Amino acid sequence: MQVKEKILQEVKPINCRHFIDGNYVDSINMKTFENINPATEEVMGRVAEGGKEEVDLAVAAAKKALKGPWKDFTTQERSAVLRRIGDLILERVEVLAALEAMDTGKPYQMALEVDIPRAAYNFHFFADYLTSMGTEAYQQDQTALHYSIRRPVGVVGMINPWNLPMLLLTWKLAPCLAAGNTAVMKPAEWTPMTATVLAEICKDAGVPDGVINLVHGFGPDSAGAAITEHPDVDAVTFTGETKTGTAIMKAAASTLKKLSYELGGKNPNIIFADSDLDEVIDTTLKSSFMNQGEVCLCGSRIYVQRPVYEAFLQKFVARTKDLLVGDPFVEGTKVGAVISKEHYDRVNGYIALAKEEGGTVLTGGDRPEGHEKGFYINPTIITGLTRDSRCVREEIFGPVVTVLPFDTEEEVIEQANDTHYGLGTTIWTNDLRRAHRVAHQIEAGIIWVNTWYLRDLRTPFGGMKQSGIGREGGMHSFEFYSELSNITIKL
Repeated sequence: MQVKEKILQEVKPINCRHFIDGNYVDSINMKTFENINPATEEVMGRVAEGGKEEVDLAVAAAKKALKGPWKDFTTQERSAVLRRIGDLILERVEVLAALEAMDTGKPYQMALEVDIPRAAYNFHFFADYLTSMGTEAYQQDQTALHYSIRRPVGVVGMINPWNLPMLLLTWKLAPCLAAGNTAVMKPAEWTPMTATVLAEICKDAGVPDGVINLVHGFGPDSAGAAITEHPDVDAVTFTGETKTGTAIMKAAASTLKKLSYELGGKNPNIIFADSDLDEVIDTTLKSSFMNQGEVCLCGSRIYVQRPVYEAFLQKFVARTKDLLVGDPFVEGTKVGAVISKEHYDRVNGYIALAKEEGGTVLTGGDRPEGHEKGFYINPTIITGLTRDSRCVREEIFGPVVTVLPFDTEEEVIEQANDTHYGLGTTIWTNDLRRAHRVAHQIEAGIIWVNTWYLRDLRTPFGGMKQSGIGREGGMHSFEFYSELSNITIKL
């Protein structure tokens, strides 16, 4: 194992300021808060703490920019700006990956190979997609011609999560800009650095001042609440906890803002006996523990058909024990630190609860040796719980999975759907008819068969039940980020 000394020497944490109307600015009251590295528990720097006053300034700049040069950009000009943003992200991929690893505690290699390249691709994808879009037109006999046009929805508030900060922020910002909107972004208070750098990248790529604004701060009674309540914010897109989504919906109700939510998940991973067990385990290691299990799409409820249940557990436990847990900047690290002390205590609380509920911890549930500092939790596999257990039903959002046996197709479908979440599901089977049959009965927005986390950005992304509202991806993103007008010409 070799620490990436070169990266750590060249890339240093940054102090984070707001970005409003094309400039980095401090809070009006000069208030700041600490940015903590979850892998070391050290203070990396200070973050400007914004609130209503900063949000007012940012929204005013965004509203003004809607009528500025940005509104006259042609489709090709907007596309070129988006492509340039993606290119500039790739030019700074190592810096952004290092900052992301410092902020989140995730392995540097994951940020370098997944998070930052995907952030660039989000812009490249929508740069291309923008130039190929069409709208509807209908001729009503010889009476009239009807056609539709799209216009920007306006000022969009973006409240972003801490688990995949750069990836998920760009997933929203790219189509927002492609549709001609302006934005006021609030990154999660725990992960402010890459969003701060992204604002500079957007300006360097040719985005006019005021089109992109960034306010750091907290959620309730602070910057997040100010964005959702602001009368001049026309739409709010949010990724995060279901409870926070409920609060945002209440705050946005008085002004009837458009809302797009991607919320929590407690996703089933269904493994039938006829599947290729080695392939299943290779992918299940990722769907269980990638990004420390801090992914809304993680398959944290694993259901294994009884004939292969013991064989699966034996192989899965052995492979899990081989995962290297620790310093994000050490070569080969697969699992880093969870995001904060608060979250560390929450995840450990669920592990303790599982034991109280009669569960057996087959591996993990403790801190890795040699890591007294940092919010590290060994990947944890729990068996022996019932379907009514809180650890089976509630989102833990950490490196913790439960494994339950099942006998029949009907039984596992019932258990998979027995949740108020409905984000993602993975089904493993080599029976083609079963694959279709089960997939059609699962109540989830995203269903993978014999794979996980495989995305085509043209396809709809989102959840049902308490996992979200609306869909994003391709045209589905434009349905949110634009307004349709129908024009009728009488012939």
